[in-house]
Amino acid sequence: MTATASTLHAASREALAAVELTLLDVLESSPTSSGTVGEELFAVVALLDREIGLRRTVADSSTDSAGRERLVADLLTGKVSAEALKVLTTAAGARWSSPRELVDGLESLAVTALLVGAERAGRLDAVEDELFRLGRIIADHTDLEQVLTDRGAATEGKVALVRELVGAKVDRTTVALVENLVGSPRGRQVVTGLEELAAEAAKRRERSVAHVISAGPLSEAQQERLAASLQRIYARPIALHLEIDPDLGGGLVVKVGDEVIDGSTTGRLDALRRRFAG
Repeated sequence: MTATASTLHAASREALAAVELTLLDVLESSPTSSGTVGEELFAVVALLDREIGLRRTVADSSTDSAGRERLVADLLTGKVSAEALKVLTTAAGARWSSPRELVDGLESLAVTALLVGAERAGRLDAVEDELFRLGRIIADHTDLEQVLTDRGAATEGKVALVRELVGAKVDRTTVALVENLVGSPRGRQVVTGLEELAAEAAKRRERSVAHVISAGPLSEAQQERLAASLQRIYARPIALHLEIDPDLGGGLVVKVGDEVIDGSTTGRLDALRRRFAG
């Protein structure tokens, strides 16, 4: 969902790394600005998505970098905070591989700013869990996902629907992340985007994510034992994202990255059927 080294070309990777240093420096100097900076960066991402000419001009590395910085400063001074403006002018002066990768990079920086704020507030665990749970709710209601991804539907209506769904029940960071995903999908599916955002939150805590499906609820002690076992297997801390599926019949299905550990009753029966069929 967010721009990473694996999805950007070389010049954009260098640009993103440089601008991220500026972002972290800004957030260190103004610890309470994380949420504001993140939301303002999202607003500029939406602006650049709409204004193709502006996007191309800001990302045109054949022009003078100082001129691009002045353009962004003239356009946004007074409209965004000083902290966000510093990040945006730095991004404008950097060399990006394409206008699209500039926008991808700014979106990644917005996500980083919001997650840093949640981390400092001691809310990163909650944000990660809320993103995952919302993704499961939408995945279980395909009609809801269709509405949220309908290109013909008004963005305002989709954002209003999200606000109605989450209400005052979730963290402000979660709301900002979800509203951006729904309001500026840029070809992404909502459920996949939410899963990727949850993974970003887990990554920020230097933990991998294990998607665990069980036939019934797991007690806190069972969750602790499972997390400890997975940590021994993968040699790193593991965050559990839990889902209940009574159709499993019993046991667990655990997915970490591309690896699936199927210890469910259904999975074992399927394996036996394949063995006898072969």
